[in-house]
Amino acid sequence: MAEVRVQRNDGVGSVVFSNPEKYNALNYEMWQAIPRALQELADDPQVRVIVLEGEGEKAFVSGADISQFGTQRTEPGARDRFSEAVEAAYLAPVRCPKPVIAKIRGICMGGGLGLAAACDLRICSTDARFRMPAARLGLGYGATGVQRFLSILGVQHTYDIFFSARIFGADDALRMGFVLQAVTPEALDQTVSDYARNLAGNAPLTLKALKTTVNALLPDPGTRDLGAAHAAIKACFESADYKEGAQAFMEKRPPRFTGA
Repeated sequence: MAEVRVQRNDGVGSVVFSNPEKYNALNYEMWQAIPRALQELADDPQVRVIVLEGEGEKAFVSGADISQFGTQRTEPGARDRFSEAVEAAYLAPVRCPKPVIAKIRGICMGGGLGLAAACDLRICSTDARFRMPAARLGLGYGATGVQRFLSILGVQHTYDIFFSARIFGADDALRMGFVLQAVTPEALDQTVSDYARNLAGNAPLTLKALKTTVNALLPDPGTRDLGAAHAAIKACFESADYKEGAQAFMEKRPPRFTGA
């Protein structure tokens, strides 16, 4: 059963994405559950730090559940609801007043990469694989999400991962500054546990103040006129290429895009 679970251990809360048959791909209900899970841990005074992680050894999150694209991401009303759920999930780690760490093992792609980018810190295993496949699916990636990547990676690396849609590894992620550390798969659990417990031992109000300050100093896309960007993104979702990208993905074939 696909689900989002909440766990607690010695001052550290965990949000676990569990859909192992699909490499922890997030369906609509899981996207909806993420803000609730983070809010539950944010409201718990015993929890000082939060870790996001995937179930098992193969994936953090492989992306959005592509099997729902036909029902959730083509008809405009359903597509808008799905997009709203995804955006709320992305905003939840940013707005959470406590430090949020992404523990990345294995596959971290698409929606998983976006969710990791929304966390404050990212630590991965050396066998982690990353990808932003928007250009292979014909979809328009939201301006707020692009701004988040720009803040982490800078312009050139953001262009690279979006333009190329290439798979890159832990070494590249570390070089680009996407992850704080890359450790062996065997060391990942202990490394994240030790790091999180170290943070949990620090002054909660100081951590909250720092996170609030950093968020205030980062560029805020909401203060800009992004009408043209939003129109371009909307056009992607209304295009034949968007449908073709999803269909090609499900049929495991190269997409045939026409620009329409």
